[in-house]
Amino acid sequence: MDKYLTVILIFMIVTIIIAFVDPATGEGRFIVPLFYGGIAGIALIVIYSSYKQRKERQRENAERKRKSKK
Repeated sequence: MDKYLTVILIFMIVTIIIAFVDPATGEGRFIVPLFYGGIAGIALIVIYSSYKQRKERQRENAERKRKSKK
């Protein structure tokens, strides 16, 4: 996973924590849109990262096959 995706992933995890605890007072609460937004963000980051890695692997395999045919 790239550095910037890791940083955004950390922010999403913090967002989920903020959805449960009010940072100003420390009281417990639950903000539904913030929680599900964090979950959706994490899912998108994981899906995009795996897609990007798969495309990179395919490109590397294609280059390897091209070199072996010569």
